[in-house]
Amino acid sequence: MSELQKMKAGELYSMFDDELDQLRTKAERLLFLFNHEPDRQTRRAYLEELGIGLHPTAHIQQPFTTCYGCHIRVGAQSFINWDAVILDHGGVTIGDQVFIGPKVQIYTVNHALEAAARVAGEERAQPVVIGDRVWIGGGVIILPGVTIGDEAVIAAGAVVTRDVAAGDRVGGNPARSLVKR
Repeated sequence: MSELQKMKAGELYSMFDDELDQLRTKAERLLFLFNHEPDRQTRRAYLEELGIGLHPTAHIQQPFTTCYGCHIRVGAQSFINWDAVILDHGGVTIGDQVFIGPKVQIYTVNHALEAAARVAGEERAQPVVIGDRVWIGGGVIILPGVTIGDEAVIAAGAVVTRDVAAGDRVGGNPARSLVKR
């Protein structure tokens, strides 16, 4: 099994693998072009070449940063604002009509906790799934393995460490429900 296959399967893999390095190098080149391109149609073409599954009505604002790009899917009428960082190793699925504020960070990967394994390049990836009609405020950080249910609202600056139920309103570090029950 290749390191890329291990990454996609959520198994331990080496970040120093040649195939993964080539994919990251491709992403760096295309993101540089995207982030410096004034023409909207040309920018979209760069994202599509990167392999982002971008619905025709979805938009990613520049500047934008990702590791691979090819593990990202963005639904209809979704908007990702300035300075988004998406570490897409484990896959990121963004539903329809999702609004993502500026400087949001979505992480799908963790380095090994043991120093020797970390230095050797061991990582594990887990997907992030964001439902439909979600609003994610500016500066939010979403950690690996999190699912955010439909119509949830994440307050600006929140650190989302676990799943968020559909329709919930969360905020803080770590994020917790703000709805009185």
